[in-house]
Amino acid sequence: MSLRPGVEAVRRATAGARHPLVLVDGPSGAGKTTFAAALVRAWPGRPPRVVRVDEAIPGWRGLHRGALELGRSLVAPHARGAAGVVHRWDWLEDRPGVDLRIRPDAALIIEGCGAFAAGGERSGAVRVWLAAPYPTRRRRALDRDLGAFDAHWDAWEADWCRHLGRTGHRAAQRAHVTVRLAP
Repeated sequence: MSLRPGVEAVRRATAGARHPLVLVDGPSGAGKTTFAAALVRAWPGRPPRVVRVDEAIPGWRGLHRGALELGRSLVAPHARGAAGVVHRWDWLEDRPGVDLRIRPDAALIIEGCGAFAAGGERSGAVRVWLAAPYPTRRRRALDRDLGAFDAHWDAWEADWCRHLGRTGHRAAQRAHVTVRLAP
């Protein structure tokens, strides 16, 4: 997977923006976290703040609801130049966690399944879609979490499909930049 063209496209698209917002979306195991990390390393000046959508998702069946709430509590205030909040989920305790307040003093990257929904219709947001074949995604996701995610893969994938159904399966078509992971 060559990330450089996608990273450079995002840098060009955000140049000069006052409160840049980059939304990195796609299915589990497609390379979103890797792309976001590469983007942070290449970012000129003060590095952007990265928020992972799954920090705000209330459990294995809350992807859509959590992404929309992240839009209300973080993205909308950030667009106005105000501080926002991430209502975090404690995955180990399976309950709400400690809220995280984020000031709008740096660019913001929202990374994870549902990032486009979190960004809503925010004008100027740069949308990056990561894609990979199902077997590759599954292998990467399960390898990444060293077995901790194995029992939840099917539930998470089903929640992802429900989320896509709610968004009309058009998320990938809204991307400004698409990066595809080869098998």
